[in-house]
Amino acid sequence: MGRQNVSHSVAEEALSESPWAEEPPMTAVRCEGASLPDTFRAVARRRPDAPAVQDTGGALTYGQLDAASDRIAAGLRARGVSRGALVGVLIDRTPDTPVALLGVLKAGCAYVPLDPSYPRARLRQVSEDCALTVVLGDPRTAEDCGLGALDVVERDACAAHGGEAPHGGVPHGGVPHGEVPHVEIAADDPAYVIHTSGSTGRPKGCLVSHGNVLALMRHTLPLFACGPEDRWTLFHSASFDFSVWELWGALLTGGTAVCVPADTAREPEEFLDLLERERVTVLSQVPSAFRALSRMAAARETRLALRYVVFGGERLDVDVAAEFVRHTAPRPPVMVNMYGITEATVHSTVKFLTAADLADEGGASIGRPLPHVEISLRDDELRPVPDGETGEILIAGAGVALGYLNRPDLTAERFPTLDTDTGPRRFYRTGDLARRTESGELEYLGRNDRQVKVRGFRIELGEIEAALRAHPAVRDAAVITGASREGQALIACVVHRDPDPGRPARAELRSHLATRLPTHMVPRRFVFVGELPLTPSGKLDRRALDVRTGAGGDPRP
Repeated sequence: MGRQNVSHSVAEEALSESPWAEEPPMTAVRCEGASLPDTFRAVARRRPDAPAVQDTGGALTYGQLDAASDRIAAGLRARGVSRGALVGVLIDRTPDTPVALLGVLKAGCAYVPLDPSYPRARLRQVSEDCALTVVLGDPRTAEDCGLGALDVVERDACAAHGGEAPHGGVPHGGVPHGEVPHVEIAADDPAYVIHTSGSTGRPKGCLVSHGNVLALMRHTLPLFACGPEDRWTLFHSASFDFSVWELWGALLTGGTAVCVPADTAREPEEFLDLLERERVTVLSQVPSAFRALSRMAAARETRLALRYVVFGGERLDVDVAAEFVRHTAPRPPVMVNMYGITEATVHSTVKFLTAADLADEGGASIGRPLPHVEISLRDDELRPVPDGETGEILIAGAGVALGYLNRPDLTAERFPTLDTDTGPRRFYRTGDLARRTESGELEYLGRNDRQVKVRGFRIELGEIEAALRAHPAVRDAAVITGASREGQALIACVVHRDPDPGRPARAELRSHLATRLPTHMVPRRFVFVGELPLTPSGKLDRRALDVRTGAGGDPRP
């Protein structure tokens, strides 16, 4: 099979190209024990007084976080919640959420994140899919989310701040301090269930184990030379698995997770202020959300402590990364492009962008597989494709999740066991397309199900979007499809630098594209929007664009 399956360390190459190469890399991450709680406890014993999680109200030390989450675990066990149960957690952007997540794990359970910003129908579907009976969170919020019929356990305020029980009594759940149950947790036990959208409209829950997360951290964190002095943003919703990388990346290296309030996350200027004020060193971002932050950095002088900006979740166009680097010189952060998927535990490949990469136009390479990952590119018949040809990304290795909750048929379909040079291996079929370049890196080419056909031509929408962003008057752009009298038509949704661009701007953009793309790839309609809508996890919300433009509704001229 030759180079079809690649799994090797990229640490030496990546760190040698980094402007932080003079700093000694970590040779190992101490993932002691088989579970996340065991590993966390080892860090907490070494650094009890160091800040673990911080927000605008102050910080929880490792010792306080350990004690507070112990009380959550004890409270759950006292209510009869047994090992292996799924427990819902109503999430917010405060230290309460890390306390609750860790407490659920210490009880031997798996957490199910429930984001109150999601529609009630979606939360109800998730709750029913997981057969939830217990939810940690505010009862009023649970009622507002349509979850009031469940057993809602209010997270004790004293637990979130490492203090004593109210009035010196017993913490919530009826368990005195010190009576913390010890639960044996195996590496294959589920740690969380994150739901992703399904083609049938029914969300599917992905079961990810403690061993999956520990493998990611053990093999990936040494590439970044992260340590106790690093401060990571906790920017993403726990319903989005980027949050797993952010939280455990901080806690397993003895660093600090800095909670980013939801309102701040939506305001680029406030977010930039937070990065500067809190001396954040590791920032993780979806490219759609990062564009606005990059523009704000270009508009004002900043003094950032950033060491790394880690991209994931979407294709990265290098122009946005290059712009940020230019405006944070002379000591800019290292820009890192990572590819991954929930079913393979957050990240599967890495590319540390060099100056040459940033000077290139178009999309960034997604690099090479992480050390614990094997990637094979295969055709529709699941046969390996030659180097240079396009194939579907299949992922094997320690990051591949347990499967889908209560969906054995779908699990069997998406997690096939295939023959390799080293024997049968279990893979995850991503539905993403890539090709392996002469350098051995992977070039991401989009989805095998996002390709559209207009007038008989197969079109990748990302190519049109990149051409639009190349116009100096375009701040951002997305292309969708909609109905027309002739059938499916392309619609360009453009964030223009002129707040009232008008008809001449449409003609100018059409001419601009006509010089770069074939006629069949020039959108029929141009719709100007103030900003592109994003989902709660920071990705482009194409469904909202469909509603805004009328795509899929009545045909338009």
